[in-house]
Amino acid sequence: MRSVSLASTLALVAQLASAQTFQRLGACPKLGCILPPDQTDFLSGQLFDIRVEVHAPVNGSEASNNGVPDEKFTFCIAHEKGDCVEAQKFFKLKDSPAVEKWSFTYFEDLFTKDAGTPVLVNAATKAYRALSLTQPGSYTAQLKYNNGSKTLANWVVRKPQTKRQAKNVLFFIGDGMTQSMITAARLIAHKAINGKYQTLMQMDQMENLGHQMTHSIDSFITDSANSATALYTGKKSTVNALNVWRDSSADPLDDPKVETIAELFRRKIGGALGIVSTAFIADATPAALCTHTRERGQAQVVVQEYLNSAEYINSTIKWPTGCKQPDVIFGGGAEYFIPGPNSPNGTDYYKAFQDKGYKVVYDKDQLAAASKNEKTLGIFSARNGLIILPQNLKGHKDSPTGDGSDATNQPGLKDMTLKAIEILQARSKKDGWFLMYRFFCIDGMSEGASIDKMMHVLDYDRALGELLELDDTIRASIAYLKKIGELDNTLIVVTADHGHGFDVFGGADTKYLNAQSTDRKKRGAVGVYQNSGLSGYMVADGSLPTNQTIVYGPQGPNFPVQWNPRYALAAGFGASPDRRETYGLNLEGPRVPATSGTDGFVVNPADNQGGFIVSGTLPVGEAQGVHSLTDVSVFANGPGSDAFRGVYNSVDIFFKIADALALGKN
Repeated sequence: MRSVSLASTLALVAQLASAQTFQRLGACPKLGCILPPDQTDFLSGQLFDIRVEVHAPVNGSEASNNGVPDEKFTFCIAHEKGDCVEAQKFFKLKDSPAVEKWSFTYFEDLFTKDAGTPVLVNAATKAYRALSLTQPGSYTAQLKYNNGSKTLANWVVRKPQTKRQAKNVLFFIGDGMTQSMITAARLIAHKAINGKYQTLMQMDQMENLGHQMTHSIDSFITDSANSATALYTGKKSTVNALNVWRDSSADPLDDPKVETIAELFRRKIGGALGIVSTAFIADATPAALCTHTRERGQAQVVVQEYLNSAEYINSTIKWPTGCKQPDVIFGGGAEYFIPGPNSPNGTDYYKAFQDKGYKVVYDKDQLAAASKNEKTLGIFSARNGLIILPQNLKGHKDSPTGDGSDATNQPGLKDMTLKAIEILQARSKKDGWFLMYRFFCIDGMSEGASIDKMMHVLDYDRALGELLELDDTIRASIAYLKKIGELDNTLIVVTADHGHGFDVFGGADTKYLNAQSTDRKKRGAVGVYQNSGLSGYMVADGSLPTNQTIVYGPQGPNFPVQWNPRYALAAGFGASPDRRETYGLNLEGPRVPATSGTDGFVVNPADNQGGFIVSGTLPVGEAQGVHSLTDVSVFANGPGSDAFRGVYNSVDIFFKIADALALGKN
């Protein structure tokens, strides 16, 4: 019997207890568990694993069978109205998997957590690896255990499209980007006369608009890992999980896996694959294209899977597909490549990529000079991402080479994306290409900042500035595709992985606010309805207003003339810690709205001095804003884009892209 160490048990307890409902195991309402769970849809031929578990709680409200799990459970599968056939026979497996046993603990509710009395559960399980279903229709998986108890899972294999519509796919993900953020970005960057915009954002001009619902498998609020899993695999999963269904074992690498859109594209079409992220390249959203783990923080595993695919999962389990060495990998996170404590096994992963035929580049000039015919790894900074303000590039010692210098010659967002398309186009031959672009950048600090990260710290100006950078990159990509004759062959999809509870509710006179002496007087600077006024971020002739200087952000068409007006947006957040608001731009860098106090996080005394205090709505242990339930917009152009109209689940985006590429064709 495999036991779980105290440290592993406590880690599992903490992870399971993060959900308010304190599930014994996500998507497992009974003592018998089937993963993939009920209501799972598959693409025809998509590879996946199955894990079945039988639980025997030793204590708690579900205590049963004296804590001894039934090891003689049976598991069968039926197609449509056919007989339920034992799984080994149904999938024509040579051997039946062995029964595995382990134990885990969880808290049933907040009271048991406060009391420190977890439930101990013993489990008997089996795992069936690398399976597929090719016949469309409904399936019923049935687990029988404990003398007649039964768990059912209803699965559907969707009827695939057999005619390929798109040659290429360009998939943009604006992390955390909501429609309210797009609306606010439009307001500060595009001229309006008497309520009518004179220009529009590129996203506004896309051919098709839809909305996706972002619920996860066992929580209605997602993180970037399980939301990316839904987009890339068409499967719901658990917070922190990348392309797996979380099981109850202590091993984060043995959970049942599922094939991603990128793996399917490589396996079935063989076209070129690119990953571009202005985050560190092992972050959840880019990692989700190729990686299978229930812990998104396993950056070393992510880097290994980019390079080795099926050659590395863990010491005993092999996954027979993979991204098979993407043609383009651009981003940050040099510490996972430089030999040392953060790189996989302490080895030089720059050299490991070079040994597999990659050209490695470290800055803007090297990127521009790189051949379009070679597989290319571009790592342009250490840590979490790239910096967009030149004055904030110094002093971080974040050179991707690890020599202790500053990364002062980093490529811009458009630089990376257009170079990626150039390389993919040259290497794709006639098979087409798939490029995932995840927007994430830094401003003035060496931790992460992005649409998502800046919303987490309630730094609305920087979040909107970065959203405008994303829109500008989409615009440039469309122009480049048209130039090279590939626009009509390319499905372009722009969406987010989740949202934040942000919106604009009025205007704020920042000069008046800072002149007042009490919080209630300061709140008088906020104008609503007719008193909200108009945006102060632009002037009619495009010149700078008197006594204003450019203090932040990119300049040019489709960006504000200046970023720190007297009359600013008054914006709020639906879920946040205690903080102080001035509604002005933080000139020293991204906000840190709350700091640790004696009983949790409190207003940061150094943040937004001169503002008024706003009481938070989150538990006092939360230092930042959190994700929200809101649906997020989906914009699409090109062949197959008509399918993206309407309102649908996040998992449907995978199927819509797969249909455009005819990946379900047998």
